Amino acid sequence: MTATKADSPPPELRLRKRRGVELSLLVCAVLISLFGYVAVGLAHDDAVPPDALRHSPGLGLLALLAHLAVRLRAPYADPLLLPIAVLLNGVGLVLLHRLDLATPGERDAPAQLVWSTLGVALFIAVVALLRDHRVLQRYAYLSVVAALLLMTVPIFFPAVNGARIWIRIDELSFQPGEFAKILLAVFFAAYLAANHGALACTGRRIWKLQLPTGRVLGPIVAIWLLSVLVLVLERDLGTSLLFFGLFVILLYVATGRTGWIAVGLLLAGVGAFAVGWLEPHVHSRVEDWLDPFASIDAGHGPDQLAQSLFAFAAGGMFGTGLGLGRSVLIGFAAKSDFILATAGEELGLIGLTAIILLYALLVARGYRTGLALRDPFGRLLAVGLASIVALQVFVIAGGVTGLIPLTGMAMPFLAQGGSSVVTNWVIVALLVRLSDSARRPHPETVETGVIASAVIATGPPGRTGPAGHAGSAGHAGSAGPADGPSAEPATGGER
Repeated sequence: MTATKADSPPPELRLRKRRGVELSLLVCAVLISLFGYVAVGLAHDDAVPPDALRHSPGLGLLALLAHLAVRLRAPYADPLLLPIAVLLNGVGLVLLHRLDLATPGERDAPAQLVWSTLGVALFIAVVALLRDHRVLQRYAYLSVVAALLLMTVPIFFPAVNGARIWIRIDELSFQPGEFAKILLAVFFAAYLAANHGALACTGRRIWKLQLPTGRVLGPIVAIWLLSVLVLVLERDLGTSLLFFGLFVILLYVATGRTGWIAVGLLLAGVGAFAVGWLEPHVHSRVEDWLDPFASIDAGHGPDQLAQSLFAFAAGGMFGTGLGLGRSVLIGFAAKSDFILATAGEELGLIGLTAIILLYALLVARGYRTGLALRDPFGRLLAVGLASIVALQVFVIAGGVTGLIPLTGMAMPFLAQGGSSVVTNWVIVALLVRLSDSARRPHPETVETGVIASAVIATGPPGRTGPAGHAGSAGHAGSAGPADGPSAEPATGGER
């Protein structure tokens, strides 16, 4: 019997691609968007919208094309990333359509669908053309130069709603800072992957806190000063916090030293306090945060933050229903900064929690991808991209609920904004590529799996019978795909 087993070829190690799971989840995401569109029509006109059947194929076709790109070019990618993005994008289109009905003359949902189409096209291009994420590491310094240029250009354009973050040319407008955050994530990941040893092995201990030396502290101080400069010149608190927070998170992940977190929080707090006190635009937002009902007490009626809090309170646990809320009273920012208030009022705490959990799941899958990758650059890039989404959601959700001052950023996939939706589709595309590299079986992994299967099937050389099989199973357990075959001698064996 042992000879027969030895003659048979060992079983191959196969990893499930789970593209069928992804397709099933995409169908559910498109159907949820369709049901939301129908619900808005029933609430507003007491009838199913006549273009309901045209709404679903548009989003469904985009989802199908993206799925085919993943199936052909990244077959081992995480099956949850694309469905989550499609669902959030679909819910955002439904909320914008609902707000369009309350603001006659404004049709922002069709424009958002056009930007979503461009975002999916870039998603397909990144997945199809970027075969190895490590290629991006070669363009680290080119990325940071391009990011600084994109961040600087809006300074020379007129301010919009108090902030200089837009470039407007006739009817076309976009936010360069949205694209700069991806380029900065690439630069930070490449820089820290190349220098994490020097950052982790230097420093001094003060009380119970391990702090880096002044020479090593230079990069983080430079990034802090850059974030404050962006805040002062562009009056954009959200972008500054995002860039600085991204660098501090990646610095902590690269070194594992809590001293960086302490230094980052200290510098961020000092910079935010100074600019919040001296810059009038930021100072007014801080005052609104400290007393959101001050305008009511003064007899001027509720301002945006107060209306947002009223919308969340009106939603309660189950919400008023899609199309039945009054969050449009927030004003011009109802479709951008405060779109989460519409979701909270009409979907209730349950619906709002579901949306936040979708973001949390997207971020968690990004962190899981980072843990599974072997190269330092890939790990840091995956963590950085996921952290961008996490920071944006925290800053925006905290602002509209009164937890922190308003920052004027766009909720990923939900809020109106072509630059934001395109950038977030690129982030998802990079995470798909990174997850494919993390889950794809490497040659050494397959070889190790085949050797382990052969050992289990035949037993170690020179030993047969049940005792040999028991011993071989224990030996095979010590050689996993991540660690490779162990070079240490077996415990209790001859040395």
